[in-house]
Amino acid sequence: MNRQDFQDLVDEAYEAIPPSFRLRLRNVAIVVEQEPEAELLDEMGIVPPDTLLGLYQGTPLTERGWAFGNALPDRIVIYQRPIEESSEDEDEVYAAIAETLIHEAGHYFGLSEEEIEEIEERYWRGEDVDDLLPSFDPGPDQQPG
Repeated sequence: MNRQDFQDLVDEAYEAIPPSFRLRLRNVAIVVEQEPEAELLDEMGIVPPDTLLGLYQGTPLTERGWAFGNALPDRIVIYQRPIEESSEDEDEVYAAIAETLIHEAGHYFGLSEEEIEEIEERYWRGEDVDDLLPSFDPGPDQQPG
């Protein structure tokens, strides 16, 4: 799949994730990269053939103090090659992207792996997940624009 087709799927998947996630993501760039660097995998203790489908880079909301600000955007990186290699068709690529977006957004919200897994399971069953997100009152510089 070419890069633009993959990006289009990322855009579609982003629109399909729970609205409560989309509306609460502030100052977060969603970036597509071909694959994770070998140094990153080493740093994270990931040994091939294992790899990453995505990565959250930033400071989770739950770790931000009152003085947090003037920061570059957090990033959610979606890795195209590993997602395509783990998928049999375009529908599976789309599902992997959506699940990765939800997972990495969960890290942005400061959720544990267990909480993220519960959200993913409920989301794919078509259940509401809003009650699983922590309450967060954004500061004035983080209000919806």
